[in-house]
Amino acid sequence: MDMPHVAAIALSVVNSIALLVIVSVGLAVIFGMMGLINLAHGEFLMLGAYATVSFYRLGMSFWVAAVLGALAVGLFGIVIERVLVRFLYGRLAAMMLATWGLSLILIQVVTLIYGTSTHSLPTPLGSFTIGPYSFSDYSVVVDLAAVAMLGLVWVVFTRTRYGVMARAATLDPTMAAAIGIDVRRINMLTFGFGAALAGFGGALLSALAGVVPTFGQQYVGNAFMTVISGGAAVLTGTASASALLGGVQGLVSNASTAFFGSISLLLVAIVLLRFMPNGISGKWGRRF
Repeated sequence: MDMPHVAAIALSVVNSIALLVIVSVGLAVIFGMMGLINLAHGEFLMLGAYATVSFYRLGMSFWVAAVLGALAVGLFGIVIERVLVRFLYGRLAAMMLATWGLSLILIQVVTLIYGTSTHSLPTPLGSFTIGPYSFSDYSVVVDLAAVAMLGLVWVVFTRTRYGVMARAATLDPTMAAAIGIDVRRINMLTFGFGAALAGFGGALLSALAGVVPTFGQQYVGNAFMTVISGGAAVLTGTASASALLGGVQGLVSNASTAFFGSISLLLVAIVLLRFMPNGISGKWGRRF
């Protein structure tokens, strides 16, 4: 196997890992930090993609549109937490039913506004070659964006006053309230932050795939498998699960087809949870 071929496989594997990080880190914040199962996560990705398309068509650059799209979804997440989610804490079945209903409503609303036709954006930047293989510069940006998103989560939750309060509010809300932390406000901001991360993930993906009302459904399964396989640790769990599942998917996809790559991801997740039911980070305790 020549070096260009090895480099092509390596870049493909890294890209598979990065895509899992991008689609799952927002869900990891909401599920890992707050213990909420948000079945509308795929629609948050979809809203980020549509918001980016809308801002881009207003004449903004793709990067500005992506950031604004993420912020828009974050604000939407805050609204959803205030009017829906806040009443469902501790009620798992009700939370799942409500967010599943929300996902159906969002798909129908977006269909009414944008229709069912595919909306696409030009892929930013150019391309480069390694031997006979050609790669998009944007794929490298996506890889770097995945690292940046993990870094942002680490900084927010370990190096800011809000992050310390958020971790306290999720670990022991009663004690956190007793020392003066507004747990309800912190939960609202945490849910909004997770939604914004999902929105930014959707924004990045909007330049890689056609945007349709069911856009998020092709990613939400992988996102849930990654987060559950990672376990309770938001950062290290998500990163390690993405590396394992994305690495296997990338290698199998290169050796056969993308279909078998997706099957391999599912099988590895099933085997992993069979022997580590609390996920990769389950034995580490509730570390970040």
